Amino acid sequence: MDADVSESAGPPDDSDDSAAGEDRSRTGDGSGVGPEPVAGRGHHWLRWAALGVSLVVLVAAGGGWWLYQKLEGNIRTDTSAAAELKVYERERPATVVHDAENILLIGSDSRAGDNRAYGRDDGGSQRSDTTILLHLAADRKSATAVSLPRDLMVWIPACHRADGTATKKQFAQFNWAFEFGGTACTIRTVEKLTGIRIDHQMVVDFNGFKDMVDAVHGVEVCLKKPVDDPDAHLKLSAGRHELNGEQALGYVRARKSIGNGSDTERMDRQQQFLGALVNKVQSNGVLLNPTRLYPVLDAATKALTTDPGLDSLKDLYELVRGLRDVPTDQVQFLTVPRQPYTADPNRDELVQPDANRLFKRLRDDAPVAVVPADRLKNDQGDGDDSGKNNGKNNAPADTPGASGPSPTPTYSGNNAAADLCKQ
Repeated sequence: MDADVSESAGPPDDSDDSAAGEDRSRTGDGSGVGPEPVAGRGHHWLRWAALGVSLVVLVAAGGGWWLYQKLEGNIRTDTSAAAELKVYERERPATVVHDAENILLIGSDSRAGDNRAYGRDDGGSQRSDTTILLHLAADRKSATAVSLPRDLMVWIPACHRADGTATKKQFAQFNWAFEFGGTACTIRTVEKLTGIRIDHQMVVDFNGFKDMVDAVHGVEVCLKKPVDDPDAHLKLSAGRHELNGEQALGYVRARKSIGNGSDTERMDRQQQFLGALVNKVQSNGVLLNPTRLYPVLDAATKALTTDPGLDSLKDLYELVRGLRDVPTDQVQFLTVPRQPYTADPNRDELVQPDANRLFKRLRDDAPVAVVPADRLKNDQGDGDDSGKNNGKNNAPADTPGASGPSPTPTYSGNNAAADLCKQ
């Protein structure tokens, strides 16, 4: 066997054949080829190590791709709203500041499916329980979230129902727009009310909201009084609490069991909770930690129904990236200036000219400031605002008789950096 190897492989010192080297090593002929088996075996294991690393990389990449596809598949797209808005494109407001973005966030109060635990299922009908106009400044140095009361009396345009029939233009409470014509009708109502072009929309359901809170391991709130509300599945003592998803949902939806029972106070509570949620996400480094970020993304994407412009992870990532560096004290929450409707105190109407002044500043991407309501009242020297949510506003520069640029108007609200237990 050794002779055959020598004839085929040539002199031992010149042989590069690893197989021959392995044969000679087994013969133990001591012919000066001792180093060859070591080199051959080393190359052999290097090849296997390289193959193993390659497999690990491929598996990791495949896993990453699978996770990406899973998250992307969670997002639901509302193409019908986009088609409806396209029909009415000519009557929609123009974009004023192109790098700024206005996103309409809608919380649906549907009790159908998994949401029936929170009330009677009336066949799947739904109205917008919570509606927030989120304005992202062009320089991405601030974000302003304006709540629109569900009971605000507004003109709702003629809209198409899901079955193709049309409604007539009518003066009604704001949340009926979602019932009449879904997201598209709500967007058109907001655009006609504010003159602000809505660039994107997101509809969030109950269970998705709960999952997002659980994904960040709870959100801290502060209660001045104990709460016992069976309808909201909420029973808490006074003081600080780290709310899980179920408790958080009851907290933001409770109306009669917390405070004075008004929808205005509930909106304030929702804003405060969202601010605490933003603060929790940023302070815990969730956005920079893939292990902690994935559960949040999974919960968020399952909760969302978006327009075609936000229905991919890439689109949502670009949005989040723009918000990531916004200081929490510049993430502001307020309610549109409102007061009890003169014809029905159980409904709301806008306070003018404060509301239009706010809408104009958002259209123009101009700064808006917020302070807690009690501090604003002290600054104004007014102990009773009769339920109004007004800003401390000076006359804008384009008002007759005004001189110089107007100062930044201040409205009743909070920011994400505020510790509500210290207020």
